[in-house]
Amino acid sequence: MKIAEIINHLESVAPPSLQESYDNAGLIVGKASAEATGAVLCLDSTEAVIDEAIDLGYNMVIAHHPIVFKGLKRFNGRNYVERVVMKAIKNDIAIYAIHTNLDNVYHQGVNAKIAEKIGLVDTQILAPKQTHKKLFVFVPPTHSDTLRNALFEVGAGQINENQHLSYATVGAGSQNGEGAAQVKLEVLFPAYLQGKIVTTIETVHPFANPSFDIINIENSNTLVGSGMVGNLEKAMPEKAFLKHLKQSMGVGCIKYTTPLDNKVKRVAVCGGSGGFLLRQAIAQKADVFITADYKYHEFFDADGRIMIADIGHYESEQYTIDLLNEIITKKFRNFATHCTKVNTNPVNYL
Repeated sequence: MKIAEIINHLESVAPPSLQESYDNAGLIVGKASAEATGAVLCLDSTEAVIDEAIDLGYNMVIAHHPIVFKGLKRFNGRNYVERVVMKAIKNDIAIYAIHTNLDNVYHQGVNAKIAEKIGLVDTQILAPKQTHKKLFVFVPPTHSDTLRNALFEVGAGQINENQHLSYATVGAGSQNGEGAAQVKLEVLFPAYLQGKIVTTIETVHPFANPSFDIINIENSNTLVGSGMVGNLEKAMPEKAFLKHLKQSMGVGCIKYTTPLDNKVKRVAVCGGSGGFLLRQAIAQKADVFITADYKYHEFFDADGRIMIADIGHYESEQYTIDLLNEIITKKFRNFATHCTKVNTNPVNYL
């Protein structure tokens, strides 16, 4: 199996177009055309992780965090980034990162995994993004089902993993005074699929010059965005919830703001640095906002409206390794994966 097949599957779950502008997700080192012998799954591509792959005889490392965020001008091993890249190249090991694009998806995303670990139900994206376009295409009734199914096949109209939605209006078109029955199909699709959508229309439509329009949609996509919010099945006292959080997420300590003497029912989460979502967490009436990387003065922003619980960056995302393993092994049952045994957390606690 080629490395490209692994990448294509990962990107079907978390398309690269969903990553934030500062990010560098994707194949960072290596050739997609190479045969894949196995993959080490990790949060961070460190030298120890590359050594782990070498020892196992695997030629791929799949990480959550990109090892390279900006351009490298020299490769002389003066810092860990250069050393990792050099070692990977020398040993023919591909490094692939799936970062904020995996953060930004609802199904099989980083925040969905956190929500699962702490037992949230009725979850939804905390801050949905505008990512969709809308297609209007006119087609003869005899070909409407064929075209609709072809569009569904490439990802248009998807509302969850197993369901698709479109609308059809029957009318009459006319050209040079001659009329004929026409079906107007309407379907939403993620903007990154536009090329495939157009190609599908041109391939499947019975007319040489099919009539269609594509427009931008300002509505938010409820399946794409930052963070997640949901409910506990049963409300808990704040201190009891913090103990539950500490145990379920496997963290050594939690930094939190003053309890509000409320019971915790609604919970907002964001793996990694999620402080930018505090306003949305409050607007969603969350009792607690779980994230990481809060600075001292930022804790004051809770302002008696919510309890902030900072569980640490690595700790909030550590189960992303298990998530990646689930995504890959569900699709490729005979492909060798290894969840790293290396603790790549650069932060230690006494």
